[in-house]
Amino acid sequence: MKEVVKINLDNEMDLILAHKRSMKIAEMCGMPTSAQTRFSTAVSEVARCSIANGKDSVLTLGINVIKATQKEIVAILTDTVDLKRCNPEAFKYAAKISGNIEYSFADNYSITKLSHPVSSPGLLSDAKIRTLADYFKYEPPVSPYDEIRKKNIELVALSEKLGESENRYRQLANTIPVLICIVNDRNNILLVNDSLKQILKAPFLNFDKREVSSFIHPDDVDHIMDNWSKVKKNRSQFSGETRIKNGSSYIWYLISIIPNPAEDGTLNNWLIYFVNINDQKTVEETLKNNSELKLIQSELENANSKLVFKNKELQQFAYIASHDLQEPLRKIMIMLSRAGEHLSEEQRTQYYFDKMTSAAGRMSSLIADVLNYSRVDNKELKFAKVDLNEVATESLSDLSLVIEEKNAIINIGELPVVSGLNVQLRQLFFNLINNGLKFNSAEPTVTIASGALSGDSADAFSPDGNYHVITIADNGIGMDSEYSGRIFDMFQRLHQRDQYGGNGIGLALCKRIIENHNGIINFTSQPGKGTTFFIYLPK
Repeated sequence: MKEVVKINLDNEMDLILAHKRSMKIAEMCGMPTSAQTRFSTAVSEVARCSIANGKDSVLTLGINVIKATQKEIVAILTDTVDLKRCNPEAFKYAAKISGNIEYSFADNYSITKLSHPVSSPGLLSDAKIRTLADYFKYEPPVSPYDEIRKKNIELVALSEKLGESENRYRQLANTIPVLICIVNDRNNILLVNDSLKQILKAPFLNFDKREVSSFIHPDDVDHIMDNWSKVKKNRSQFSGETRIKNGSSYIWYLISIIPNPAEDGTLNNWLIYFVNINDQKTVEETLKNNSELKLIQSELENANSKLVFKNKELQQFAYIASHDLQEPLRKIMIMLSRAGEHLSEEQRTQYYFDKMTSAAGRMSSLIADVLNYSRVDNKELKFAKVDLNEVATESLSDLSLVIEEKNAIINIGELPVVSGLNVQLRQLFFNLINNGLKFNSAEPTVTIASGALSGDSADAFSPDGNYHVITIADNGIGMDSEYSGRIFDMFQRLHQRDQYGGNGIGLALCKRIIENHNGIINFTSQPGKGTTFFIYLPK
């Protein structure tokens, strides 16, 4: 249906309008006078029933185009009350004089439709229908009531548009990530958007020093309030930077204060908004310190270059010293051996031959250990797959004489295949197993295992990540926890040389080997109860 005019049915004056406009539409559609009268009377009967019994009644008059050669004038009355039940006689009479009425009521909503065919549908073109609508839109009021009613309808429509505009404005102000408030020249807050409300801990009522201090950085408050006073006095605007409290920290914002004139041009309030510029400030600070950073970076690179050079020199020195010292030491040991061949036991004791031979042997062992230690960090060696079962077996083979001599028991579980350097890992296993055999006052028992740990056997300092964990546990003399921070240092000995041999390099070498494999080594120990080493190698 093409709507021509709509009437709200509130009182008897609206009944008169309904009758006159129904009559006028019928007349303009070329209907005979008798048909005009019957149609408008039927509409009036239903409208009277609606005004008397209904609620929120609306009458819509229009033209229904069924097809080009068939058109009808239609009156549709809607209500939230079952009108036919309220006054069935009115509906009977309307049906009698109109002959074409339909009624329905469902879900608390009634629809009454009255229609009458147009006798000359060809004359009722789309343009003519638009002319009908324009006629009622601009027709002069039929009475003072009609004039007032039209003005009220216009005011309601204007009010609805204004409300929609205000809602859109509020939605926009509350959606954008900018803190906004409007302040009048008496410092009263007129409006605060949702973004600013979320920052504030209490209602923001006045733009004064006390309330501003609750969310602005103390060092910025005086600057902002001084400029606010100048803005009010000069009717000008201000832009600057400030810090706004966000939890326990402060975020940098750009603050802008601009005049917000009324429609008549008077200036009584200002728009104040804050835009987050914290990222930009961070970039500025970074760029500002960039030259200093570059200078520090250059100094660090120079220091690293010098350190690398010194390390190479140190490694080269350790290697050369260790290698070159071995040759004269071997000659000394040979000469001592030959010189002592024809001496009696008393003479050997008198001339300290045994002590000199022992000292030379210790020095040879020390030089060999230092040489091994200097070779651990050789980065030119390539990692490969290493079966730790084979490594452990080879290490036990090297220690077979000591194991047999001490009647030791060695337990080996299934060990994983890792990525590493076979020679260094063999040195690692050799040193740790040898320690378990050496630092032991009873028959040694060494257990080598791999897998997840739990309970008392777990390492309290186990790292996060994907690692193979290997444990080497013994029943030896153990050590006190006070030595835990020192046992991996070079030349650290916890016992007298005449009690247990060694140069204090073995565990330091183990740590260097583990670090060279991007792993971790820890241990737990108690005096008299043995020691357990935990080796973590990346999977």
